[in-house]
Amino acid sequence: MSQAHSKSRQEAEIAFGNLQSQFFARNNAVEELDCLVRSRDEKTLRLREARLAKELQDRAATTASLLAKRAKTA
Repeated sequence: MSQAHSKSRQEAEIAFGNLQSQFFARNNAVEELDCLVRSRDEKTLRLREARLAKELQDRAATTASLLAKRAKTA
């Protein structure tokens, strides 16, 4: 009887180990995806800030150009 218990115990431990391995594999995949999302969001923010800065610079240059044209015609 002790052998049957030992065998069932081993099977249960193997099953638990497999389940635990799947759990840790899932956690690793989730962490990897979170890292990718975080990286993408940081890049998007940097690009947005660069675009807004360029648009502001272009707007200022256009305004300065228009003011210079007005000054010449006036």
